[in-house]
Amino acid sequence: MDWVETLVVVVHVVIAVALVGLVLIQQGKGADAGAAFGGGASQTVFGSQGSGSFLTRMTTFLAVVFFVTSFSLAIFAKQRAEVAGQAGIPVVQESPRSSAPSDVEQSESENGEPSDELPELE
Repeated sequence: MDWVETLVVVVHVVIAVALVGLVLIQQGKGADAGAAFGGGASQTVFGSQGSGSFLTRMTTFLAVVFFVTSFSLAIFAKQRAEVAGQAGIPVVQESPRSSAPSDVEQSESENGEPSDELPELE
């Protein structure tokens, strides 16, 4: 199962870089007026409509795949946390809140010596 997780991470990083590139390539809404005055839009690779619809569709597709890979990586992380808990590896757990404030005086043991435990923070 490790190779699947590695593959998803690699695809996730590649799509992230591609999304950044696609967003930077796209023109803003105000660039259409400048193209009307000799921008040469009819000679582009994407046709006379420009690259707007192609880049928009590609960005949408990559965003959906990015969401799916993000979701699958979250599932992998949850499964690893469950396996770590079952294997006896210590995990961080929330301690219940106590009603008494934790002072340094309370951390001393019954014989007056300071204990090795740290006081709880609220």
